[in-house]
Amino acid sequence: MINTELMRVTSLIEGKSVTQEQEKTMEVINPFNGEAVGKVSLASKENAKKAIESAHQVFHKTMKKMPAYRRAEILSKAADLLEERTEEFAKVLVLEAGKPIRDGRGEVGRAVQVIRFAADEAKKIEGEMVPMDAAIGGENRIGMVRRQPLGVISAITPFNFPLNLALHKLAPAFAAGNTVVLKPAGKTPLSAYMLVKLFEEAGLPQGALNLVIGNGSEVGDVLVTDSRISKITFTGSPSVGIDLRRKAELKKVTLELGSNSPNIIFNDGDVKAAAVGLVRGAFAFSGQVCISAQRIYVQRDVYQDFLEQYVPLVEKLVIGNPVEETTDIGPMISEAEAIRAHEWIEQAVKAGANIVTGGNRKGTLLEPTILVNVNQDMKVVCEETFAPIVSVIPFDTEEEVIAMANDSKFGLQAGVFTSDINRAMRVAEEMETGGVWINETSTYRQDNYPYGGVKLSGIGKEGVKYAIEDMTEIKFVGIKLG
Repeated sequence: MINTELMRVTSLIEGKSVTQEQEKTMEVINPFNGEAVGKVSLASKENAKKAIESAHQVFHKTMKKMPAYRRAEILSKAADLLEERTEEFAKVLVLEAGKPIRDGRGEVGRAVQVIRFAADEAKKIEGEMVPMDAAIGGENRIGMVRRQPLGVISAITPFNFPLNLALHKLAPAFAAGNTVVLKPAGKTPLSAYMLVKLFEEAGLPQGALNLVIGNGSEVGDVLVTDSRISKITFTGSPSVGIDLRRKAELKKVTLELGSNSPNIIFNDGDVKAAAVGLVRGAFAFSGQVCISAQRIYVQRDVYQDFLEQYVPLVEKLVIGNPVEETTDIGPMISEAEAIRAHEWIEQAVKAGANIVTGGNRKGTLLEPTILVNVNQDMKVVCEETFAPIVSVIPFDTEEEVIAMANDSKFGLQAGVFTSDINRAMRVAEEMETGGVWINETSTYRQDNYPYGGVKLSGIGKEGVKYAIEDMTEIKFVGIKLG
């Protein structure tokens, strides 16, 4: 059983709860049944400024001077603690995000791995020697390049992977010696609160991680524009990300802004493997995944074969209460989002699309939906659905499908199924995306490779090693010998 007792959480500055005379509160709602599972005290602009000042002071007094082995020890301890509390965190993900319990455990497992990657990388941050005598006049000079932490990092995280995506920002930041002010999504602040407490228990200095729970309109600008912030790392919508980048001015920025990922199945590909993989690839966490398979392009002579294998697998998915071990598909994050997605299906049907399976909504539950006979102008194709909706589209030639796949304002990840290595590499080269998987769905992500998009999918890279590189600054030191 999952504990349904109301959690009461606040923002945290230097480990202390933030309280205010005129307290503004917000309820955290279970997306499946609409019940309140948490009550949050909302932060003010002044709270956000105090969180930044605290992180700024701790960076200069403590974190930037902390040796690598100590940062690695703290991260390793945090990973051990999180692993021990897998069930506790997984259950909170069920309550606040509506994530099926099996997927919740999977997210915690990945989160543990992210921290352990960061602990390893903390001890590998290297510089280099510059051959000064390669330049005329460089004799008797030594040059070295060192990597140093940036300072205070503002981390703004989404609801769909509230634990793992937070750690993709926090763990590399601490590995590099930075401090962080974390603003979680308003719908999923409970796991963030627990995570901050866990890092404190692991030995992270108080103030190195401060939690600000508040409305974007109230605290968002402070966390972007304050001069003490050195970098902003944000996962969310393109409209917010673009506005954030404009306000950030010369600060470093990493933006992950979503996609409508294409997956291409050629007639020489493993159709069965593609069909099996794309069940989860399109519908895991009700499609609320940035790299969820949204557009499936199938070469015409295997198109019908693919649908005949794919549809029955999708129809076997169990929809229902995310608490149940047998549940595959739980609720969307809110009824408003489910209504929006259902309206997009109806609009597509009115414009000529056909529903092969699914298409029905009950509250926050939207059936996994397969559409055919779609066109490029439909929202279910050209926008990010962020819902359990996939379109299956036939194609004839390699050139045609590359053009169709690239005809998008997004470009995060893609999947390609083929047994021809030459074709695989040709298509991978031509795809306008930050990443391409061969014989794997676009939805697959490991936490140790560079992850990030092009076009409207964002700028910068996550993936622990690559995030650390962007969370450090290069400094040159030269010595003239006597």
